[in-house]
Amino acid sequence: MIVTILGSGTSQGVPVIACNCSVCRSINPKDNRKRTSILIEHKNTTLVIDTGPDFRQQMLDAHVKDLDAVLFTHEHKDHVAGLDDVRAFNFKADGKEMDVYATPRVQTALKREFEYVFSGDKYPGIPKINLLEIGKQAFSIKDIEVLPIEVMHYKLPVTAFRFGNFAYVTDVNFISESEKKKLLGLDVLILSALRIQKHISHFNLDEAITLIQELEPKRAYLTHISHLMGKHNNVEELLPSDIYLCYDGLKIKID
Repeated sequence: MIVTILGSGTSQGVPVIACNCSVCRSINPKDNRKRTSILIEHKNTTLVIDTGPDFRQQMLDAHVKDLDAVLFTHEHKDHVAGLDDVRAFNFKADGKEMDVYATPRVQTALKREFEYVFSGDKYPGIPKINLLEIGKQAFSIKDIEVLPIEVMHYKLPVTAFRFGNFAYVTDVNFISESEKKKLLGLDVLILSALRIQKHISHFNLDEAITLIQELEPKRAYLTHISHLMGKHNNVEELLPSDIYLCYDGLKIKID
């Protein structure tokens, strides 16, 4: 399995208009972070988790030609806003609907935000989407088995995902003990860490490191990084061994 970091950043808490901070002015490409998303490729299956506002550019940057499915963690705009751009994959697949996996609550939000897609009016050119429900049980997408894991983003449930010995957990500040058990025995964990300071709905750096040390994956990567975290190279100096910062375009090979 190959996991590509399509985006490792967030607009959460970021003054994006005419920002002149050291991160925004950095010439290090690892500090240029699109909104958080990953690409998973395994044998003949290609999946994306979340389609934020940068989805179209992320697909172009990663040279994605075919896409089998989209999985959503939750309904916030920085994770769903680019859904319309799956239409390009509909076109390439001769009109085949895109399988989109989401919990019932997220499906309700998608139908509200993209009413023109789900209204039943088959206007030419709208995305063709096949909504599929995520419950609590594991399911398969072609040759990939997916285990949903519920985590909390303050009071909002978010779906994390485990794929064999790899797991992806974003937008989280609490995981119950029963759900933590689903994250044991990992080779690779990708976990969100927003910034140095505490936050009401996200793990900060120290909290993310503490959880990683509790779960003991062989390797861990931090994502959903605000520019308030600081520059990539400076933050990596603070990290324990086998914990790394994600950056856009990073490829992680998982056996």
